[in-house]
Amino acid sequence: FMVGKGMAQFEEVMRQQLESSMDTEMDKLLNTATGADREVCRKDFAGFKNLFHRFLQVKGPSVEWIKIQRPPEDSIQPYDKISARGLPNNVANSLNKLVVVKLNGGLGTSMGCKGPKSLISVRNENTFLDLTVQQIEHLNKTYNTDVPLVLMNSFNTDEDTKKILQKYTHHRVKIHTFNQSRYPRINKESLLPVAKNLSMTGQSADGWYPPGHGDIYASFYNSGLLDQLITQGKEYIFVSNIDNLGATVDLNILHHLVSQPNGKRCEFVMEVTDKTRADVKGGTLIQYEGKLRLLEIAQVPKAHVDEFKSVSKFKIFNTNNLWISLPAIKRLQEQNAMDMEIIVNPKTLDGGLNVIQLETAVGAAIKCFDNALGINVPRSRFLPVKTTSDLLLVMSNLYSLDAGSLTMSPKREFPTTPHVKLGSSFTKVQEYLTRFESIPDMLELDHLTVSGDVTFGKNVSLKGTVIIIANHGDRIDIPAGSMLENKIVSGNLRILDH
Repeated sequence: FMVGKGMAQFEEVMRQQLESSMDTEMDKLLNTATGADREVCRKDFAGFKNLFHRFLQVKGPSVEWIKIQRPPEDSIQPYDKISARGLPNNVANSLNKLVVVKLNGGLGTSMGCKGPKSLISVRNENTFLDLTVQQIEHLNKTYNTDVPLVLMNSFNTDEDTKKILQKYTHHRVKIHTFNQSRYPRINKESLLPVAKNLSMTGQSADGWYPPGHGDIYASFYNSGLLDQLITQGKEYIFVSNIDNLGATVDLNILHHLVSQPNGKRCEFVMEVTDKTRADVKGGTLIQYEGKLRLLEIAQVPKAHVDEFKSVSKFKIFNTNNLWISLPAIKRLQEQNAMDMEIIVNPKTLDGGLNVIQLETAVGAAIKCFDNALGINVPRSRFLPVKTTSDLLLVMSNLYSLDAGSLTMSPKREFPTTPHVKLGSSFTKVQEYLTRFESIPDMLELDHLTVSGDVTFGKNVSLKGTVIIIANHGDRIDIPAGSMLENKIVSGNLRILDH
């Protein structure tokens, strides 16, 4: 027992020394800041120190598997039940209490693009941001309302995004932005910051990162925008990833929130949808110590990962479409009561240095809010574009575009999207675009796999299961006007112009 006690004391001393060293380093960094920058950094660093303190306290996994329970029946409502109530005559009253927030901190690097991901063209020359603005403008015109758009940028996306916002000055949407915090990457060995100064260029640029979308609560509050919107009578934000093209404002969910009696008003709604085999890594909702809670794969003990991925035990996953009460965010921020699990994200910098990033996820705060609810929405509300395979789907005739919203074509006989896997020759958007003279007809497609050096001529039509494999050194050109139905094409196929 004494040994155990001595060990605990030793660990506590080590923890205190680490915190003290971290405080010293952070103060040194802060002293290199000037003017308005200094105040922003001070707030950011206070948030980081709090996260670092919690990181040092954490012992073992954040959930005990044995305590996990399925959520009670009424804590995840089917969307049909919510929409069956119908809409009131005064939809505008509810809309005027809403703010749309898009998470816009990500770069397009995974798709081979420079700059913010939201500026990639996804449909008829429209970018993710264009489509978002069109959707909200359509709402404001239809119902004569004033729903603003708020973009949470990161230091990676802020400058480029602000430049582009000038083109929307004559649209009927007020657009606000605020910046995510800037946190220091930590050396994995010493647990001290890598950066030597606040510069975002040269040597120190690698030393900083935006700490995940869980940072929305603190940075929104710190920016002053949260208070400003509450003063204007706004009550709820609808938060989603800017690359989820299914995340449009849903009037039924909004009405459900606004029409609850005040004492029982729901402060947090997470839209979830049924898991398919493609979604095994998505976070899910559980009941834990009497609260609804988000369980992410990173929190699952290794021995239970297969169980977590099973479609039968955990049937739904988080779409990251969230509806959150503004006054509740303010209250929890002021009480310092936002409690989100820490995600430790290991990275290797270009020079080979191993670092860790401490991050949090916006949905993890669900357990802090009163009367939180999951709503099981149709799959169509989850249409993320993470890869060029996703991009091919949304550019195709599977979807029609109306006022910025994509809807599945009524000509498709079944509501599920085809499974598309494009090989590494298609990873970068620029290269992907050169491989299609026009986007194939995919209305009757179930599955498409393409691997190797493959190009598609104009007006190709794909049906059923199509697999096209060009072996190394070979090339396959699918001729213009081809119709491939349940076909496997492999080898070499060059179409020569005569």
